[in-house]
Amino acid sequence: MVFARRLLVGLAGLLVILVVIGLFLPSTAQVERSVVIEAPPERVYEVVSDFNQFNRWSPWYENDPNAEYTISPPGTGVGATFSWASEVPGVGSGSQQIIALEENRLVEIKLDFGPDGQATSSYALEALDDGSTRLTWGFDTDFSYDLIGRYLGLVFDKWIGQDYEKGLAKLRKVIESETPPPTTPLQGG
Repeated sequence: MVFARRLLVGLAGLLVILVVIGLFLPSTAQVERSVVIEAPPERVYEVVSDFNQFNRWSPWYENDPNAEYTISPPGTGVGATFSWASEVPGVGSGSQQIIALEENRLVEIKLDFGPDGQATSSYALEALDDGSTRLTWGFDTDFSYDLIGRYLGLVFDKWIGQDYEKGLAKLRKVIESETPPPTTPLQGG
């Protein structure tokens, strides 16, 4: 009896400590990864602002190519949606919707993971002097008072960052394989 009481008190104390620590953890998480793509911003924007092209470079598509994917016609523009449903763990179901566009500069997306929460994602494009584009893929979420989310947020950069790096590498390959390299004027002599 004494052992059971001590065990319960110890578990209650541990739970209180975890709650207090959780309240001091960051209530938001942000992840960003960038890549330089040898193509002008217009070409990069054309791909990242079109949900019809998302699975060509998505880091998650190969996890379940047989998932049910639905794209609202035409798949581009503010309000366009892309949804997925899968029984495969780690893929799950959810949707993304374009909520803001700045032509050749920015695409903002609302992510909805159902009971797992919501977040925003963005693609920021920066034209570089050599004609290439720096693309930064960002992810932001607010856990509010979801203490489990706050603990999970501590590893989001590693989890999501790896996927973003993989996706950006695939995107770079897709775009650069379809874009002819810039021509260099011949030097006369």
